Amino acid sequence: MPNCPKCDKPVYFAERKTSLGKDWHSFCLKCEKCNKTLTPGSHSEHQSKPYCTTPCYGALFGPGGYGRGGTESFTYKK
Repeated sequence: MPNCPKCDKPVYFAERKTSLGKDWHSFCLKCEKCNKTLTPGSHSEHQSKPYCTTPCYGALFGPGGYGRGGTESFTYKK
């Protein structure tokens, strides 16, 4: 039985969410920046960590400058 990459506890079949090539608990698959609950296949990843596509991933790792990528109102410190 695989362990969850976030909490390192066993992931049972009934509660499993598969994303980034690993099995997660549904409540552990959250954005690393804002803790928004994510669904498999509808998020981005950076260094094997999940991020919500908008605004977190775009603001942290997208192109810089005002008006690029639609994340101009979300400015985060790295």
